[in-house]
Amino acid sequence: MKSARVVSPTGHGYLLLESHPAGCFRGVARMWDEVSAPGRPPARRPTALVIGASGGYGLAITVAGLARHGIDGVGVSVERPAGRRTASPGWYRTIATEAIARETGSDFSFRNADAFADTTKAETLDLLAERFGGVDYLIYSVAAPRRTDPRTGTTHRSVIKPLGTPYTTWSLEFSGDGAASLREAVHLPATEAETAATVRVMGGEDWGRWITALADRGLLRDGFRTVALTYIGSPITAPIYRAGTIGAAKRDLESTADALTKQLAEVGGHAYTSVNGAAVSHALTGTPGIPLYASLLRAVLGDRFPSPVEQSVELWEQLTTDRPDLDESGRIRLDRWELADPVQAAVTERWRTITPETLTELADIPWFRAQARSLYGFDVPGVDYDVPVETDLPWPNPS
Repeated sequence: MKSARVVSPTGHGYLLLESHPAGCFRGVARMWDEVSAPGRPPARRPTALVIGASGGYGLAITVAGLARHGIDGVGVSVERPAGRRTASPGWYRTIATEAIARETGSDFSFRNADAFADTTKAETLDLLAERFGGVDYLIYSVAAPRRTDPRTGTTHRSVIKPLGTPYTTWSLEFSGDGAASLREAVHLPATEAETAATVRVMGGEDWGRWITALADRGLLRDGFRTVALTYIGSPITAPIYRAGTIGAAKRDLESTADALTKQLAEVGGHAYTSVNGAAVSHALTGTPGIPLYASLLRAVLGDRFPSPVEQSVELWEQLTTDRPDLDESGRIRLDRWELADPVQAAVTERWRTITPETLTELADIPWFRAQARSLYGFDVPGVDYDVPVETDLPWPNPS
């Protein structure tokens, strides 16, 4: 093993500089095991294109689709190979997911490419056309800090800021020894230009371009369905999320779904947004106030806090039924457990009364820290972190 070494978690705050291959592999295996009753693949395996398949909900949806519906297809994401440091965690998770697909007989491959680029769309659609001849589902799960529009060359950068007025909230922080603390932080409102740029990155424009590209190539099968993930969240976090710049982008995503559904009428297709519940992800840890909110939510719900895989199994159920559970705005709702009145009342009371002194009493800090570190493959049960591991591993061959 030319690059085997002991890998330790180093970094600052929620950002770790290295990831653990064995921990990432084990994390994917645990997700697979969590899908307790794998379904029998249908007579014709459905073909799915998953944009953002290497982490977060995109990964969970891919694993759930492989287990419950025997999907074939392609996953697209951007990950960093090993060099001076380890590869990015999504690199290792993709290796593990591809191995599962291969072992279960699924023809599902992965491309490491910029989903926003027109060249990526063209090359991915070439692969889909050659191998499958059409697509049944497109899952769009992208959380990116920037997007370069290939048609203008302009790079847009997203920001996580409130709109209109400053927002003051608690910031949940961890010291090097793992001790948690609260710090009050003030976040200034975004400018109009920042808001517009965030919409260009996180809104529906690129999702629409993928659908148009598929349509132009004649790859949309009858009854084609597509879904993009959105979030509403608690009134507690609304100033920085739903009523902030990210919320503006999510509203654009939701309006895009309406336009795409009209576009898909020719094939009897439909575009949805799925309002998923809270989950610990790279995007969440970077959003002010939400790490504390998630810790309080977990303290209220305990083991009733559904994992991304549990929610993804339900999303596939919604996508494959003729009567999905939609709200008045036509969105698939997977967050009803989070926004239930008794749950929000309990979380709100804890948020209102929490102090630095009562932090560990009112919030599930050990759970949140373990979840955040597991994003990089650390704190995963069953992994011996004292054993050297090979870090320079190849990306699965997409051909």
